[in-house]
Amino acid sequence: MKYILVTGGVISGIGKGIIASSIGTILKSCGLRVTAIKIDPYINIDAGTFSPYEHGEVFVLNDGGEVDLDLGNYERFLDINLYKDNNITTGKIYQHVINKERHGDYLGKTVQVVPHITDAVQEWVMNQAKVPVDDDRQEPQICLGGTIGDIEGMPFVEAFRQFQFKAKRENFCNIHVSLVPQPNATGEQKTKPTQNSVRALRGLGLSPDLIVCRSAKPIEMAVKEKISMFCHVEPEQVIFIHDVSSTYRVPILLEEQGIIKYFKQRLNLPIDDQPSDLLMKWKKMACRYERLLKVCSIALVGKYTKLSDCYASVFKALEHSALAINYKLDLMYIDSTELERSTEAENSVKYHQAWHKLCKADGILVPGGFGIRGTEGKLQAISWARSKNKPFLGVCLGMQLAVVEFARNCLNWKDANSTEFDPDTKNPVVIDMPEHNPGDMGGTMRLGKRRTVFKTENSVLRKLYGDETFVEERHRHRYEVNPELTHCFEEKGLKFVGHDTEGNRMEIIELENHPYFVGVQFHPEFSSRPMKPSPPYLGLLLAATGTLSAYLQRGCKLSP
Repeated sequence: MKYILVTGGVISGIGKGIIASSIGTILKSCGLRVTAIKIDPYINIDAGTFSPYEHGEVFVLNDGGEVDLDLGNYERFLDINLYKDNNITTGKIYQHVINKERHGDYLGKTVQVVPHITDAVQEWVMNQAKVPVDDDRQEPQICLGGTIGDIEGMPFVEAFRQFQFKAKRENFCNIHVSLVPQPNATGEQKTKPTQNSVRALRGLGLSPDLIVCRSAKPIEMAVKEKISMFCHVEPEQVIFIHDVSSTYRVPILLEEQGIIKYFKQRLNLPIDDQPSDLLMKWKKMACRYERLLKVCSIALVGKYTKLSDCYASVFKALEHSALAINYKLDLMYIDSTELERSTEAENSVKYHQAWHKLCKADGILVPGGFGIRGTEGKLQAISWARSKNKPFLGVCLGMQLAVVEFARNCLNWKDANSTEFDPDTKNPVVIDMPEHNPGDMGGTMRLGKRRTVFKTENSVLRKLYGDETFVEERHRHRYEVNPELTHCFEEKGLKFVGHDTEGNRMEIIELENHPYFVGVQFHPEFSSRPMKPSPPYLGLLLAATGTLSAYLQRGCKLSP
């Protein structure tokens, strides 16, 4: 097993996840089996109870793990399926060690950060690195891991300082991602932050084998030579990644700077110097992305619109689908509260700007979420999409609110609501699930990959999924459509075309006589891949560009 540790310096959010994913993509293109582990220093057991404004979206894995969004990048780039133990947190490690101590595993010894916590980290990494993540179920050959150098992450840094000797030099490589800022006042690219970052890392006992320098513009050769000299590495060990038009371009930039040859020598890998067809596909995809001329605009109506990372997987799923049909995506974020009547009274400019965005969009998407704030604005957007025949996709809460909107405006149940927002409603069209435990918030939802069975052949989504009788997608929800009321909706044209294996949980809705009005209880964005777009999102883009009917007539084949 070969281990590649990716550390970050200068600032957080520098792109460690994308760099690690891109390196994994290159190694996978050379025929190697790659897995990935993300290390987060927070004391939370997992990311499940975070606000999206804390660390971005919560990514859900097949096994129900609620993890950091970087694992989403790993899955999309490498086309693998990870597990919750691929996300290590301080909380998980300490809980693991404390449980062992309570069990008496340490035989009365004083339990300390060194060696007990650091040993637990190393043991966890070695065990998880062996778990197959590809469809062929073979053990991986390369394990990519990411951590940072903050004070709270010190036990992890110390664990890897020890681990480099345990794994041996030919099996362990450290890549340090740093920033090369360019102040507007001078226009000069500054290397001092990188020098200080590498010096600090060396002081902790880790010496970088590769220094990946992030910058706004391409870095000059003189800067590369300066970093090489002051950071005690060869010039070929300094890699530049400037801001690019799409993340698809990052693996290509790395490959152009000789990273395959370096890894082959440094880790003694049994590979050719040239990448395979997989990287050629990435090159073609990146070039195609940059040449797109036609634009499709989608309005994303949500409550976490101030930070794009809150909907990272949704954005990627839309981007994958737009690319598949040769359109450039114009994603317009609309804060759902700005569509509400209360905003018109408080700030009429914001209100009219939000509605202007919504009205000019080619399609409307209402993603998942929790809590009552902004729900009335989402209901307004859904009502507009339904009545104006605008293509619409509702995901999780978006589907539940589509049912609420239909009940209020088509069934005339004016007080219809979800018990999440109004526990005493006379028409509870959305109710909490049997598994829901109101006393405990972490891990009490319906999580992970579950089967959805189509109950009719006359379904747009079934055709988009390749006429399969069932699909398996990832879930993350506490509430669901009330199955006792579904017959009332079906009589009026809102069909529940997919349900769980027992037939009790409503999973997919479709509205008759509408270009594309679809809701799904699951989160299809988590399984979208750059070369395998998610069918519900693809359907939205096709409908928004007016090409859905032609696509279905061709037997769900994309035009060249």
